[in-house]
Amino acid sequence: MEIDIALLTLGGMFVVGLAADQIGRRTWVPRVTLLLLCGLIAGHMGWIPASFSDAYEYLSVTALTFVAFLLGGSLKFSDLRETGRRILTISIAIVLTTVIGVSFGLIALGVEPGLAVMLGGIASATAPAATTDVIRQSEIDNDFTRTLKGVVAVDDAWGLLVFSLCLSYAHSIAPTATALHDMSVIREIGGAILLGFAIGAPGAALTGRISAGEPIEIEALALVFLTAGLALWLEVSFLIAGMTAGAVIVNFASHHDRAFHEIEHIQWPFMVLFFLLAGASLEIDALKGIGMLGLAYIVLRVLARIVGGWLGALIGRAPAQERAIYGLALLPQAGVAVGMALVAAQALPYHADQIIALTISTTIAFELVGPVLTLWAIRRTITPDQGTKSE
Repeated sequence: MEIDIALLTLGGMFVVGLAADQIGRRTWVPRVTLLLLCGLIAGHMGWIPASFSDAYEYLSVTALTFVAFLLGGSLKFSDLRETGRRILTISIAIVLTTVIGVSFGLIALGVEPGLAVMLGGIASATAPAATTDVIRQSEIDNDFTRTLKGVVAVDDAWGLLVFSLCLSYAHSIAPTATALHDMSVIREIGGAILLGFAIGAPGAALTGRISAGEPIEIEALALVFLTAGLALWLEVSFLIAGMTAGAVIVNFASHHDRAFHEIEHIQWPFMVLFFLLAGASLEIDALKGIGMLGLAYIVLRVLARIVGGWLGALIGRAPAQERAIYGLALLPQAGVAVGMALVAAQALPYHADQIIALTISTTIAFELVGPVLTLWAIRRTITPDQGTKSE
């Protein structure tokens, strides 16, 4: 690809990112949705060179590792004393209610049990990047948004565990399934936690020394890229590794004043490219073949997350006016779900076409509409005595 084309494309993408940010600040539309839509249009019009699309996997890992560090940074012990129980009950309730509600709902509609349970496991996944960016865009810092960040931080860990159980069950009753290694998810999660500690512990001790109290950009980039690279090399979850490292740093680097200020500073350009290329990779034609099964899956997932959020918030003693909106705020679904679908399709070739088609088509719907509902839910929690924070 010519250098001038590459530079013009990059410049154009950042201009779109700037416009999406400004429109998002002035309207009810999240900038995530705007970027995905712009990417969708640009991709189908052929305005994004193929070499940029090839870089999507690299950008997605980088952007999501930034997000993982920031999510881990939200798990501060002092804050968890207030919201820790709520985070735990909401995250577990939403994952379990989603899996049970979607699985049994689809079985009641006549879907084969193995496929229904597998789709229930996939439905438990969320989109941490979209959710956290909507929180950031809202500039609202209250108990609801802090709890939401905590839930997103641990949600995918629960989701991976439950997905593993669903996959094992579906595999056990599928006569044409391939060999399945049940220890893989334990290795992926356990290894990621160990890696997070291995990077977070020295990171907590060493960073923030050059510039007193605040890690510099080079330190932030080193932590993020080392975590992402080692996680991929060791074949463990880079999301969980990043969250663990972030949690270790924020809790044990007592000399830090603003542990993740530089990561917050750096991540937005990566996020712009990530969401635009994610939009360009969406196959909108997949929505045409969604059928009644896809519509049932969407309705069941929405209802299950609303019920799960309400139940978890009730047990966690969240304010009554917030209980019904946690589930709506956690509807976005993206790469984690697609990754689960690919694993499920490989293990269950008999259902591969249905799993892939339904997951991709419904993910498009949840990724476009979900952030809008997340922003609406967050703004519903604003009260006169709750302030905002600026980026």
